[in-house]
Amino acid sequence: MLKRRLRLQIYATIIASLITVVVLTALLWNLFNIDNRDRDVFQIAGRLVALTLAPANAPVDRQRAAIERLGSELNVNITLFDRNRKLVAANGPPSLPPAPSVERSRSYRVHGDPFWALRLDDGRWLVASLAGRSNHRPLLNLALLLGSVALGVGLVSYPFVRRLTGRLERLQAGVQRIGSGDLTARVDVEGRDEIAQLATSFNEAAGKIEKLVGAHRLLLANASHELRTPLSRIRLGIEFLQHKPGPDRTAALQQDIAELDELIDEILLMSRLDARSSADLSQEIDLVALVAEECARYAGCTLTGTSPAIPGDVRLLHRLVRNLLDNAVKYGAPPVTADLSHTQTEAILTISDTGQGIPEGLRDKVFQPFYRAPDKQNIKGYGLGLALVRQIAEAHGGSAIIVPADEAKSAIRVTLPI
Repeated sequence: MLKRRLRLQIYATIIASLITVVVLTALLWNLFNIDNRDRDVFQIAGRLVALTLAPANAPVDRQRAAIERLGSELNVNITLFDRNRKLVAANGPPSLPPAPSVERSRSYRVHGDPFWALRLDDGRWLVASLAGRSNHRPLLNLALLLGSVALGVGLVSYPFVRRLTGRLERLQAGVQRIGSGDLTARVDVEGRDEIAQLATSFNEAAGKIEKLVGAHRLLLANASHELRTPLSRIRLGIEFLQHKPGPDRTAALQQDIAELDELIDEILLMSRLDARSSADLSQEIDLVALVAEECARYAGCTLTGTSPAIPGDVRLLHRLVRNLLDNAVKYGAPPVTADLSHTQTEAILTISDTGQGIPEGLRDKVFQPFYRAPDKQNIKGYGLGLALVRQIAEAHGGSAIIVPADEAKSAIRVTLPI
């Protein structure tokens, strides 16, 4: 089956439209103009011939002389018939008389040769044979003219159609590359029309897909590595429990299982947030009460400032605040402060402590899944806390950043739209 290319369909549509214009124009010309024009021409020609010829009651020799003179001047074969369509005179081979059904002046063809039949005012008929003269066909000339226009338009329009569909074909090739697994595939943005916007959207979507798949691959690789540690401890604990059971070993085993369950829960949450770019924002959240509830979990943690209610997912926002406070307690130094403020469009939560803060070169890395600073490797955790904070903030349309050193030594700021 032949492949229906878009450029050929567009090009064929243009050509078909032009052909339709040519045909309709020719038909309308023939229907509304040719007949009236020919009638006027034949009427004028008949009167001129009547003025040139001898009258109907003149001798035949005089009529023949007039026919020969007129035929010689016009360089055509002319045959004169009386009102009964009987031959009167001819300046060459006589033509056939008009058929009885012909009642007025008209043009016609016999065996391909053109003839004019003029009915004079006195009832006589004059038939002029135009064979051998220039074959003037207005309708054919018009059709040729319009056909030439259509051909010219077709030739000129082809490069434009080809350029348009060429960009679509390159976009299709990019989609096929993405489908075959090449997530780096991009297309050139050419022009400023809808196709250029489509190419821009494709590149943006391809970038998001590449980022999402890359994050999933990294998550899978790191999760596989991190899961080995608690699983190994659980396996070892079960072996010890079989040989020497005891409450301490049972408690340690339960702790390992709880730690594994928490890790799996965080991995699943990250995966869901990756797959869904936005959170359920149908609830009105009292941010002050939510932060106060989480601060109550940590000794020496204080809350300052106020904020209006915001739309959000209460479960995710609890996780966000808890991870921020947990990060400050584990990696910073007390006291920990949660400060709330707001602008007309944003609620701002800043969690700060009195620790050394995060070095400038590591401020982007701490939001990556499973990343922990080299000097924090011995602290319990998996490096998912701040990664979840940023994902939850972005799912709410906000952001999470490390506060610049000139504002605070050790602080993280989250903004959420009101």
